[in-house]
Amino acid sequence: MAALDLRPLSLGELLDRTFFLYRRNFLMFIGIAAIPYLFVLAIIFFSGLFFYGLPGHTALPSSAQIAGMIVAGVLLFAAAIAVFVAFLYSAGASVMAVSEIYAGRTATIRGSFRLVRGKAGAILGVMVLSGLILMGGFLALVIPGLYLLCRIPVATAATLIEDISPAEAIRRSFDLTRDFAGRAALIYLLAAALTYGVGLLFQIPSFILMAMSGGQSHLMVLWTILGQVGNVLGGVLIAPVHTIAFALFYYDLRVRKEAFDLQMMMQAIGPDPMPPPITGGVPSAFGRDAS
Repeated sequence: MAALDLRPLSLGELLDRTFFLYRRNFLMFIGIAAIPYLFVLAIIFFSGLFFYGLPGHTALPSSAQIAGMIVAGVLLFAAAIAVFVAFLYSAGASVMAVSEIYAGRTATIRGSFRLVRGKAGAILGVMVLSGLILMGGFLALVIPGLYLLCRIPVATAATLIEDISPAEAIRRSFDLTRDFAGRAALIYLLAAALTYGVGLLFQIPSFILMAMSGGQSHLMVLWTILGQVGNVLGGVLIAPVHTIAFALFYYDLRVRKEAFDLQMMMQAIGPDPMPPPITGGVPSAFGRDAS
């Protein structure tokens, strides 16, 4: 795959490139985003079976029921940890996929996850530090929290692509997004609107079925689970938009502030683009007085 051109992008161009990359690599980005959501679907399914039961399910004796709930709680806690780790790797793999595309290399699901191997701790560190920063901002007032949210969106890309610590990545994000917090806010708004719209679209069938179920409890449970599944499917479709957009935003900021396009061009040319001088023979007359 040919490398994408590195140049400053307007907001419209950045969003257009986001959807271009998504469409062109649809199956890859969906595959990366779907992995953690598969865990979520499993949790929804088994939770529905356990807590609500199938039609005709008889109640368990109280002692067995309590024991079963304890076991189910432990399993759900373990599953939640697995989902969280999967989301860390999925977000990182999406960023590295965009990085591979920018470098002109072929990006794959397996290759993108391989590039994130061993870096879950760095991504987690960025998330923890970001959460603490946002908590402080929202405790002060809502507006400072929203502003800080718009200053840290490229920290994950920085820690992965530049291989720096979470604290350095946070500082890097603050440096890069200076004077560009408004652009980050618009990307957040677009992602939120798409998430809400697509999620609602996938849940509408379950709402209709619930209204037609006539209050039958087992059907209400079934349609509720169906609505949650629809919400998960919507999340799978929209998750890549958010990660691709902010990965592109990271590159765009580096191009604008650090001439990253020129750095990449010089790397492509090589450290010594001029041919070495030819030694021996008769010296050239150019550059000295000719007799």
